[in-house]
Amino acid sequence: MSLRPSRRWAAALTASAALLLAACSSPAAEPTASDAASPAASESGEPAAFPVTITHALGEAVIEAKPERVVTLGWGADDIALELGTVPVGVEEDTWSGDADKLRPWSRAVIEEQGAELPTTIQMYPELDVDAIVALEPDLVLAPQSGLDQAMFDQLTQIVPVVAHPGEAWGTAVEDQIRLAAQALGVPDKGEELIAKREATLEQARTDHPEIVGKTFAYIYAGEPGSLYVYPPNDSRVALLTSLGLEVAPEVAALKAPEGEFVASIGLENVDVLDDVDVLFTWFNSEEEQKATEEQELFQRIPAFQRGSYAPMLDRQIGMAVSVATPLSIPWALDKYLPLIVDAVAKVS
Repeated sequence: MSLRPSRRWAAALTASAALLLAACSSPAAEPTASDAASPAASESGEPAAFPVTITHALGEAVIEAKPERVVTLGWGADDIALELGTVPVGVEEDTWSGDADKLRPWSRAVIEEQGAELPTTIQMYPELDVDAIVALEPDLVLAPQSGLDQAMFDQLTQIVPVVAHPGEAWGTAVEDQIRLAAQALGVPDKGEELIAKREATLEQARTDHPEIVGKTFAYIYAGEPGSLYVYPPNDSRVALLTSLGLEVAPEVAALKAPEGEFVASIGLENVDVLDDVDVLFTWFNSEEEQKATEEQELFQRIPAFQRGSYAPMLDRQIGMAVSVATPLSIPWALDKYLPLIVDAVAKVS
């Protein structure tokens, strides 16, 4: 898993993409969570819920009827669609934590339980496989938590409504992801139920583990020699920890990611910003990367690392589950993630 998937694709176009460029692109609009221009929506997704217009950072998605063939791109949209009753025909491939079919285990389990056909996996990096999307003949692309850029949106939207991120790329809160998907699928009431279900799961975790509530933390990545990247409070994995009752350490919370970036890169020479952190969270691509990082003298000075209130993540599937942090992935992950947190908190003096 990279710090965050790249937001840019190669400029070369497939034959299908070239055809898409022949039409005019959609105008940009002020980012809003969603903007319905429809009659009262019904929970079952009946025709009364459509047409609906959803405004986002890259333009508009005008959805005339209940989508039946949905493609999901980015993080979490596939989980959310499944929980809302729609099995996607295509999903972005997961080459970092996915199985042999490049699918995540929690979503695969739901699809198989329903006896549905597994979705086609779609390459998104280094270049989006537009031909694969076109071949699926979708009537909706859901990408509310993704790096979809204006050029790619302008291409795709010529053949299918596309729901992109309402604000910054990769900056959409899970609750907003759910509301956008639920509106696009014509089931807004189910969306609110799903948000309530997720909150109930997190509330139960807080109740079961009061010892973690109020402890300060930082979530970092330092897998490159001499580097120190700090994830901001709006990052999904950070937001999950705060939802569990932990608090971002004040000095860490004050760090700002540069415009267009998703982490604050401060360098390991500024490691003292972590001096007052109770619990330090991080992830690694491999044991070798972990060993090299932890052998750095400056890294070894971090108080949380010294006392063992340190929670490194090596399990890629758990790492991805807490990164997408959907109502589907959280229950799958918590049985392993909570003990890791509790163990680290127990080392706080």
